[in-house]
Amino acid sequence: MTLQQIQDAIPHRKPMLLVDEIIEQDENRIVCRKTFAADEFFFQGHYPDFAITPGVILCECAVQAGAVLLSELTRESEGVPVLTRLSDVRFKQMVRPGESIESEVKIEDIVSSAYYCSAKVTCNGKLAVRFTFACTIAPRA
Repeated sequence: MTLQQIQDAIPHRKPMLLVDEIIEQDENRIVCRKTFAADEFFFQGHYPDFAITPGVILCECAVQAGAVLLSELTRESEGVPVLTRLSDVRFKQMVRPGESIESEVKIEDIVSSAYYCSAKVTCNGKLAVRFTFACTIAPRA
């Protein structure tokens, strides 16, 4: 998937577009990659002498990957996936400037307009964070 296709799928734009490329995708699963440049805006204050990627940014990377996955299912409704819940978040490893992550998201269940997903973010083959989340579809304004 090209950058244009990613931007067509979700409304996020720089500096908050956190999906660089799609590695794999089928109807219920997606794997995306993001490489964190040393000059990302959040590294300036998190932390100046020991920069690490904020945990909320790692979660957002996976949620955006999920939004790309859900965009295929919601294209007809012309809505946008909106996060409604994060659960059971477990941070396991720091991610530093220059490192790449892979976010794997699976759709676990669909109930009406609610999508329940699991997410796993790895860095250098090691688990960095895992969690579950739910989304609903909001109409585009």
